[in-house]
Parts: sequence; structure tokens; C-alpha cells
Amino acid sequence: MLHLKISCAPYPLFCLITLSVVALITTEAVTDETYAVHYCPNTTTYSPNSIYQTTLNQLLSWLTSNSSTAKNGYYNTTIGANTPNNTIYGSFLCRGDLTPTACHDCVSAAAKKVLQPDFCPVGKESVIWFAECMVRYSDQPFFSVAAEVPVYSLSNTGDVSDESHFMTVLGDTMNSAAEQAAKGGADKKFGTKEANISSFQTLYTLAQCTPDLSEFGCQKCLKIGTGQLPSCCDGKLGGRVLIPSCNVRFELYPFYHEMDVPLPPPQSNPNPKDKSNIDAVLIIAIVVPIVIVLLLFLATLWIISTRTRRKKNNSVPEGTLESSVQISSVEFLQFDVDTIIEATDNFSGGNKLGEGGFGEVYKGTLPNGQDIAVKRLSRNSRQGIIEFKNEVLLVAKLQHRNLVRLLGFCLDGEEKMLIYEFVANKSLDRFLFDASKQHQLSWPRRYKIIEGIARGILYLHEDSRLRIIHRDLKAGNILLDEDSNPKISDFGMARLFGADQTQANTNRVVGTMLGNIGEMGPHWSY
Repeated sequence: MLHLKISCAPYPLFCLITLSVVALITTEAVTDETYAVHYCPNTTTYSPNSIYQTTLNQLLSWLTSNSSTAKNGYYNTTIGANTPNNTIYGSFLCRGDLTPTACHDCVSAAAKKVLQPDFCPVGKESVIWFAECMVRYSDQPFFSVAAEVPVYSLSNTGDVSDESHFMTVLGDTMNSAAEQAAKGGADKKFGTKEANISSFQTLYTLAQCTPDLSEFGCQKCLKIGTGQLPSCCDGKLGGRVLIPSCNVRFELYPFYHEMDVPLPPPQSNPNPKDKSNIDAVLIIAIVVPIVIVLLLFLATLWIISTRTRRKKNNSVPEGTLESSVQISSVEFLQFDVDTIIEATDNFSGGNKLGEGGFGEVYKGTLPNGQDIAVKRLSRNSRQGIIEFKNEVLLVAKLQHRNLVRLLGFCLDGEEKMLIYEFVANKSLDRFLFDASKQHQLSWPRRYKIIEGIARGILYLHEDSRLRIIHRDLKAGNILLDEDSNPKISDFGMARLFGADQTQANTNRVVGTMLGNIGEMGPHWSY
């Protein structure tokens, strides 16, 4: 916090003008880059100077560079999606009232500190909190998932006088702030509320979630945070609870939108002939800040206008993608057609895994040794190239351990292909309807599969950015990895095709046409 001491006696006019300008500027410029706490489980680590370390450095640099342009103080991205065991998911969250400059300064400081020897130098997963921001990364996907651990609580050492009354007011006010944050929408889940503790004390509360959470997910996280307050901060003058997906805080001073330098009260002058001088001082003191604000506003408009013109000159037509960051993300997901042809041995019959409602599926191996599944979509999709890329980008952002991961896409003329991770044990129907393999599905194993499918569907329905109804869930669309973990496939097909089209040779509204058990044609069927 910035504190100034200025004597106004010798030059009252200069003092009023100076304080007005300083108060205007410091309100936006001062940033609290104070370290709070960090989480580094070190359950999985990487070797120094490895590919993973290089990828992590790229991720932190990318987060820092985007922190000055993130409109809602939040951003997430994935780096290294095409390199096995080196994919890293990262995000940052700045306090909702920060300017882009203040957000950038905080994220930059956090990204530098997290890799220092005393923090998390070789851990593949880490979260670091500063007073005004959080930076998080992991080798496992966490976007749109309400994290419940870890939970850190920090409290002020001072105590309030009337503990019972204070905690009652704190509970009601914090719940109101949490409700406001949860209903904040996809742009910003941020809420603040104030309440009077006494005639001379005001309580300030704040609740915030990462914007990728659903309203339900935000409520779930904030309920954990507010539930910690009675145990960690009972009767304390201030406190906060930090969780990777949300945070809450309360103080008896305005820690958001602070004005560190108040204007001095006007001094009385008993001499009537100096009244005109006092009026002039007051007018100047009011006009100067207004002029400065106007100039800053015009400068901001000019910068925004310049950036808008640049985007229009260097991007696809308006409305195709939300930002230049998304455009680069789409291109990052695109595979070269020659690479796919070589990986699948020119779509040879020996590599064909099956044929279903949306096209044929082939196994392939990339030059780096990674196995992939290539789905050649039928040509009946009514989308153009731009729309197809947009839908691929949206589906690729859905990350969950019980969903088949979409690695990218390939376009060659009218042909569209989707590139997925290869799942070793193929589809569930191969075990359910094969008498020689049914014995491998013990009841504990079946329960594990059912539970995983339920988690994946819950994510698609409630916690993902997109609300997706699968509309063709069946054993042939459930793939099993080497540990028998289920992964739902074809969950984005209704978006990539028309809403009334789920099979190349039919216009039925939902599902895949089934005959008897022996004639089932699953989408993947490998």
C-alpha cells in the first residue's frame, strides 16, 4: 500500500492539484504483488533441461503475455498437445477489479517465483497464490472442473470485540457475495459485498471463481471456502480461503478499489476578499482530474480502435472466432494431410479399426511414436471449413479423464478428419457381447466402468463449457484404456454435424440404427 505525507500549508493550490492527480493515478497503478502461499505436491516430477521443462517455460511465458489482454482477468491454455507425456495445462486468475496492467504485473511475478528452488522447481503440478492473482499448471486437465483440494486459509492475528455479532454479519454478507459471484456468467464470476459492523466499522467481503466453472461448480467451490471461515477465522479482523477454483476474503478495510491518498478538507479563510481565490482553487482541483480522466479515456479508445483495425486486417471474417488467440489455437490443432496418410499407411485395410455412423476409423502412428485414431468423417456434414474449425476448437477444450481426448483435425478438400488419442482396449461392446471375454468384466471392474461413464456424462451436462447431450451413448461408444478406465467417444458429433444428423445414411433425430446384438455397428467399433 502506498502512503504519502504532503504538507499543504505553503502552497495550497499546488497541494490540491497534486493530491488530486496522485489520487487518480495511484488508485489504478498500485498493485499488491505480495506472495501468499503455494501448492507443490511433487507426486510427479520432471528432469531439469528436459522437454517438459522447455514446454513449461513456454506455458508460463504464454500466460504472462496474455495477462495484459485478458478482459475478465482469466485465461487458460494447453501447450505441447502433440508431444506424448509433455502436455501441460495452465491458467491464471486475477482479482476481478484489477486493471490489465495490474493483472499482468501480478501474473508475471507469480510465474517467475513458482519455479524458484524454494517453491516448485521440478513438480509437474503447482498452484501459487499472490495477494491479487493465482497461477496454476498441471500435466492433467483441470479446466471447467471445480477443484476441492488443496484448501489454504490465512487469517489476521487481531480479534474483533463482539465475536458472535461479527460472525453472523460475516456469514450473511459472504453468502451474498458468493451468490453474486456464482451468477456472474461466463465472463467474470466475481462478487463483493459490504456491511456495517458498527457505526464506525465496515465489513468488506469478496468471492470469486474461475469463469470456466458452471454456476453449480462455482457454488460448490465457494461453499467449501465459506465453510472454512468459522474454523480458520472465527472472530478475526480479516481472513481468506484459497482453493484452485475459487477464493473468498474479508477485511475491515476496502482491499479492492482502494483510494490510498484522500483529498484534504477545504481550509476556511476568514478574509472575504480571498473568497474568489478559494473558488478558483476548488474549480481547478475539480477540473484537473476530470481533464486527466478524459485524456486517459480518449487514449484508451485510440488504443482499442488501433487494435481492432489490426485484428480486422489480420484475422478471418468477423464472428468466426472469438479472438486471435483462438485463431492460433485452431491452427495449432491442425495436422498435415501427408502426416496422416503416412501414419495410417494411406488408410490401409490392415489399419482399419471399424466403421460406424459418422465414418471410418483407422489406427495410425505419428513420426514421434504416438498412436492415434483417425476418424474420416462422412461428407454429408453441412458445415463450411471455418465453422468446422470452430466446432473442433470447442470440442478440443473439453478435457476430462473419462472423455476420449481430441488431439486435432485434418482437412483435405471436402474430406474432414478428426484425430483422437488411441485407446488400447478398444470398445466396451467387445467385452460385453463376446462370450470369450465376458469373464474379464468382474463386478468391481463393471462398477468402475459405470462410475467413470457417469462422471463423464456429468461433466458434459453440468461442468463443461459446452452443454453437450451425447444422444447416442452405447457400449460401442465407450472405450477402455489399458487400466479399464472408460472414455466416452463421439460426444461432439452432434455439433460437428447437423443437429438432426447422426449417421451418414439416415436423417433420424437421435442414435444409431441397431439390429440384433450381433449386427451392432458402433461408431468406433475397435
